Amino acid sequence: MEKKIIGRKEKISLPDLDLKLVWAKVDTGAYTSSIHAENIHVEEIEGKRLLKFQALMEGHHAFTGKIVTFDKFTEKKVKNSFGHAEVRYMIVTTIKIADETFPAEFTLSDRSSMRNVILLGRKALKKRFLVDVDHTNLARTYRKKA
Repeated sequence: MEKKIIGRKEKISLPDLDLKLVWAKVDTGAYTSSIHAENIHVEEIEGKRLLKFQALMEGHHAFTGKIVTFDKFTEKKVKNSFGHAEVRYMIVTTIKIADETFPAEFTLSDRSSMRNVILLGRKALKKRFLVDVDHTNLARTYRKKA
């Protein structure tokens, strides 16, 4: 199978989070993908733990204000951009990029001080895509015309 070429920034969709064609930074230096989330909390309802959060942040065109709930999640120790270890919640959600749809792991973190609220790490990209760092939005050429 021939790998598709994507750029250093791409528009992706995360349908489980109601996010369509939002910008994500492709970061082959990061192993795990990450998404900015606010109001992250775990509730226990009828003996079941539920992770609830709002994806992205106000001020971004993709912000829906909708609280999303995941009943399957884990906690993962990751190194943040400053090299410090921290524990984050991790979800598996559907991603659409370059006319490919597949499940991918995302950690939830406060990326409000970062330029890019979604980061795509190499685990999600591995065996699927090649990255051309000289370009952005190359995935658009693969999207089906509606």
